[in-house]
Amino acid sequence: MSNGHKIVWSVAAFSFLVIVFIIFAQVGKNTEEPEVAAPDTETEEPEAEEPEAEEPEGAVETGEQEETEEPAAGDAEVEAVVKQHKPYEFKVAPAFTADELTALPKGDWLTNGGNLSNQRYSPLDQINTSNVGDLKGEWVANLGSGFDFKYSGEASPVVYDGVMYVITGANDVLALDAVTGETIWEYRPHITDKLTTVCCGWTSRGVAVGEGLVFVGLLDARLVALDQTTGEVVWETVVDDWRKGYTITNAPLYYNGKVYTGVSGGEYGIRGRLTAFDAEMGRELWRFNTIPGPGEKGHETWPSDNKAWMSGGAPVWQTPAVDPELGLMYFSTGNTAPDLDGSSREGDNLYSDSVIALDPETGEYKWHFQQVHHDIWDLDSPNPIILFDVEIDGEPRKGLGQAGKTGWIYFLDRTNGEPLIGIEETPVPQEERQKTSPTQPIPKGDSFVPQDITPEDIERDMSDAFEGEYGGIFTPFWEEPLTLKPSPFGGANWPPSAYNPNTEYFYVLGTDQYMAYTRSDEEFNPDEIEEGHAWVGSIMAPVTDAPVRGTITAMDVKTNTVVWQQVWDSMAYSGTMTTKGNLLFVGHNDGRFIAYDATTGDQLWEFMTDAGVNAPPITYEIDGKQYITVFAAGNSLAGSKHGDSVWTFSLDGEIESVDDVVKPADAAVEDGETGEEGGSDETLDDEENDAVSSSEGQTESGSAIYEANCLACHGTEGANGHNGPNLQTSSIAPDKDAVMKRVKEGGESMPSFEGTLTEQEIDDVAAYISEIIANLDE
Repeated sequence: MSNGHKIVWSVAAFSFLVIVFIIFAQVGKNTEEPEVAAPDTETEEPEAEEPEAEEPEGAVETGEQEETEEPAAGDAEVEAVVKQHKPYEFKVAPAFTADELTALPKGDWLTNGGNLSNQRYSPLDQINTSNVGDLKGEWVANLGSGFDFKYSGEASPVVYDGVMYVITGANDVLALDAVTGETIWEYRPHITDKLTTVCCGWTSRGVAVGEGLVFVGLLDARLVALDQTTGEVVWETVVDDWRKGYTITNAPLYYNGKVYTGVSGGEYGIRGRLTAFDAEMGRELWRFNTIPGPGEKGHETWPSDNKAWMSGGAPVWQTPAVDPELGLMYFSTGNTAPDLDGSSREGDNLYSDSVIALDPETGEYKWHFQQVHHDIWDLDSPNPIILFDVEIDGEPRKGLGQAGKTGWIYFLDRTNGEPLIGIEETPVPQEERQKTSPTQPIPKGDSFVPQDITPEDIERDMSDAFEGEYGGIFTPFWEEPLTLKPSPFGGANWPPSAYNPNTEYFYVLGTDQYMAYTRSDEEFNPDEIEEGHAWVGSIMAPVTDAPVRGTITAMDVKTNTVVWQQVWDSMAYSGTMTTKGNLLFVGHNDGRFIAYDATTGDQLWEFMTDAGVNAPPITYEIDGKQYITVFAAGNSLAGSKHGDSVWTFSLDGEIESVDDVVKPADAAVEDGETGEEGGSDETLDDEENDAVSSSEGQTESGSAIYEANCLACHGTEGANGHNGPNLQTSSIAPDKDAVMKRVKEGGESMPSFEGTLTEQEIDDVAAYISEIIANLDE
C-alpha cells in the first residue's frame, strides 16, 4: 500500500473489531482434546455437470433425500454443565398455534422479535410518555458468563408464563423467574476454545420455546433442545461443521412443530442456508441453500467456469418472520464470499444480500428481492425482516421492511416481493476488474445515514494528513485506497429495528462511519478454497481518528422518509423496542438504557447500567404489572464495557442506580470466567513476569493476548480483520511505546484496555505487534 495516500490505517481501531474474528478464546478449561477425524457433512454438492433434474424451483433439499453421516459434535473440552437452582413451578409451553404466535406480545414475549412479524412492538401502555420518568430497576440478575472481550451480549430474552430464558455471549442459557430474577436452572455448554471460524465475535441473539423445550443454536453449529423445566439436553443435532466455517448466531424460530435456523460464516467460504428441523426429535426436514446450485433458479447469476457458488456465502444472521395467512416465511441474507473481491464471481450472485420468501412447510422458493447486486462492499442485510399492514394512498397493503447496511430501508409488498413505495434500478460507477453490476436498486425516499463523502466532510472530520481518494455508495475500488460511506457496519447492522402500528413509523439504528478499501495482493481461486479459512478478498479498515456516529431514526413507512432522528457520537448498536405507550427503547454503548417519545423523538428517560447496553429490550406483563427488560453485557465490536447483567424495570421498582445493587462476590467467577472484560485467567507473579521478559517469551505471550482481544478486528497476523486497521501497514505498529499508548487510551473506534489488560499484558501484546506483525509486510 502506498504511504503517499496517508489513509492512516493505524492501531486506532485496535479493538473496535478486536473481536470479530477473535474468537479463539478461553471458554472451557484447557484440557487435552482427543483427535477427531474430519467429519463427513450433509452439505456436499454434486459436480456442476450433475444437476438434480427433479428438484423443486429454488435451492431446496429435504431431509429424506439422503442419509449421510453427521459431522462430529462440538468437541467441547469440558462436558456441558446443567444445574437446577429451584423447582420449576410454571406452565410448560405447548405446541403454540399460529394465532398464539402472531398475537401482539402482552403477558409473554414468545419469539425473538415478540411475535412472528418481528415488529418488536407491545400493546402494553401501563408505562407511557407521562410516567416513564418514574421507571426504576425492579431486579438485576447476574448470569456469571461472557466477561472476556471476545464475547458480545446481543440476546433478547423470551418470556413464557413468568419464566424468562436468556443466553449469553458464551452460549450459556439460564431460566430466570421473571418477577424476581432468581435463577431456576442454568445450562453451560462449554464450547471448545479451539473454535476459530467466527466472523464477528462470540455471541447468540436468543433462544426459542415450544412443546416444553427451549431451542438453542450454539456457536459451534449445533442445534440443541433443552427440557424447559430442568435445562437438561433432550436432543442435539449437528447442523454442520464449524471447522468448515459454519456457525450459528441467530435465535432459532419455533413454528408449527418445526425449528428453523440459519448458518453464519460468509467470510469462511460457506454455502449459506436456512434449515427446518422437527421440534420433537431434531430431525432435518428441509434445507434451502441461499446459493443455488446447478439446475436451480438463480444459479445462472454465478460464473459457469468455476465453483464460486459452492463457497459463495450468503449466511443467515437473523430469525425469520412468518405470515401464516399467506403461508410465507421471510428472511434476509448476508454477504457474498469473498466479501470484497468480485473478480472471480461475475454476475449478481443470488441469493446474497437478499430478502427471500419461502413456503415454511416445504422450503419451496416463492420470491426474492436482491438489495445489492454483486456486492463488493460488504453491504449485506443482517437486520431482521419486519412485517406490517398499512394503508398507502387509500389502499390496504401487506408490507415488509428490511433495513440494509446501505442505509436504506427496503419496503416491499410481502405477497409478491414487489416494491411497496418504489425502487429503481439505477446506473452506478463501474470497475471492470471487479466485475461490478451495471445498476443497483435505489429506493425512493430517504436514507437514514449519509451515503456520500463531501469536501466539507473531509474538512470537518479528517486530519490534515488525509490525501486519499473518496467517494460514496457503490463506488468501486481496486488497488488505490478509496474511502467510502456507508461502511460494513452500516447503515443498519444486526441490531433489530421495530415498527409501531400506532405511529406507522419504522425505527432503525444506524452507524455513520468512514471506511477505506483497497485490493489485497492475495489471489482468490474459488476452485482451490480451503474450508474454514477466512476469504475476505481485499483490505478494509476504518480511517484512523475519524469520528464514528450513530443514528436513531423514525421512518414513515408510507413515504420512506425521515420523520425524526437522533445522532450520537458513537455507533448505535443495541436494537429497539416500541410500545403502545408511545415509547421507543434503545441501549447505548456507554451503559445507558434510554426511552424516547416514539412520535417526536424527544428523550424522556435514561438509566445508567453497569455495562454496554448492546441488546434489544423486551416488555411483558405479570399480574397486571408491566416490566421492561434488557441485557447489559457489552459488545466486542462496539468496544463497550462487558458485564453479565439482566436489568428489569417497573414503575414501582426501587433501584435508582447501579450503586443500589450489590453483586454477589462469586457472581462473576464461574467455570473459568475471570470476572473481567478480557485479560488472562491469572495475574503473573514477579518471577513469572521475569520469565516472559525475554523478547521471544514476550511475543509468544503477546500472540495469545492478541488472539483473545484483537484478532476479530485486525485479523490473523494483523491483516484482513473485519473492519479493523491493517496493522502490518500501520504507521504506529513499529513503535512499541505508541502501541502501548493506543492500547491503554483507545481511540475513536476502539476502547481503552487499561484496567482490562494488566500492565504486563499490554507490554506483551505491544511487543508482539511491534516486533512481529509490523515486520510481516516487508
